[in-house]
Amino acid sequence: MTYPMHEADGLLGHDKSVKENPVFNDQKLKLGIFAANCSGGVIMSHEPTGFRVTWDQQLEIARTADRLGMEAMVPVGRWTGFGGETNFNGVCFETYTWAAGLAQATENIGIFTTTHVPTVHPIVAAKMATTVDHISGGRYGMNLVMGWFNPEMELFGRKQLEHDERYEYGQEWLDFAMELWNEKEAFDHDGKFFQSKGAHAYPKPIQDPRPALLNAGASPRGQEFSAKNVDINLIALPTEEAPDYIKGIKRLANDKYERDIDVWTYCLVICRETEKEARAAQQAIIDSGDWAGAKNVMDVLGIQSGSFGSQIEKYQERFIAGWGGPNLVGTPEQVAEQFAELSEAGMGGAIFGFHDYAKELKEFGDEVMPQMRKLGIRH
Repeated sequence: MTYPMHEADGLLGHDKSVKENPVFNDQKLKLGIFAANCSGGVIMSHEPTGFRVTWDQQLEIARTADRLGMEAMVPVGRWTGFGGETNFNGVCFETYTWAAGLAQATENIGIFTTTHVPTVHPIVAAKMATTVDHISGGRYGMNLVMGWFNPEMELFGRKQLEHDERYEYGQEWLDFAMELWNEKEAFDHDGKFFQSKGAHAYPKPIQDPRPALLNAGASPRGQEFSAKNVDINLIALPTEEAPDYIKGIKRLANDKYERDIDVWTYCLVICRETEKEARAAQQAIIDSGDWAGAKNVMDVLGIQSGSFGSQIEKYQERFIAGWGGPNLVGTPEQVAEQFAELSEAGMGGAIFGFHDYAKELKEFGDEVMPQMRKLGIRH
């Protein structure tokens, strides 16, 4: 079946005049905001903060990041909180509608959704993704998550697949979406997980052949999926362990799939006027931590995810302060130096959160980014 649509109408074709997604720019270390759409952000603690999941704050955070020239806003996809005392992430904006709103409200920054592939049908996701890509003028990106938190799958009446089968499902999901984004005529899809007659989707995304893709798989199967499919692999590793991991996944992408992949990390930034103040702020977050909620996260990750494994006990406090990612703590000069260390380890970018996003992001722009420019990791 062919539909009477023409490239000249802008209904089928890709708009080649649109500038490149900012996540592919020439900054040595890309920067982004992570998890600002969920209560707690990257911190599981009772320590007082001005951060709230309100639309006014979301706009303030996104517009500040945009003004500072940052590359990405990456949300957490969350359908239920983690219990404990704070119900970490339990208040959360849905990421497609969130991205559409922020895409309209910003000018240059890349706007991501986070998609739990078992919870959104690829026809629906492909159409929503295209819509946000058009709203943003080609600045859209998709973070693909295979699904790992059992209570979330149970909300949808879905049985949690075995770890590697989740990636098999995710591969077919993405292949189907790619067909929808690129096939000019209707097609049939007959796979293991999805069947469709006369599948089609118009218009096509602005980005050709697809929006920017991110995936945080760090298990062997997760690395395979990232190396084959996405532009950015997101990891949380100690700086000293990062170089070998980065070289390995880049080699896998190059040698097996003849493509390039970038590697970013996520982290918590605690910057204060003195190192003593920064360390005290970090310790206050930990001392007031939601340990019951952190235990819920660690129990699930240890049993149901291959991305952390034996690191869970070692990083116990980092689930309180940083959601398992590194903590960058110190004065503006020290924090900038720690970002430089990530760059030297091979990271192409870092997305991060704060204890108080709106307030601390402005301070980051005023105090840390000039130091990063002095170090040559930003221009």
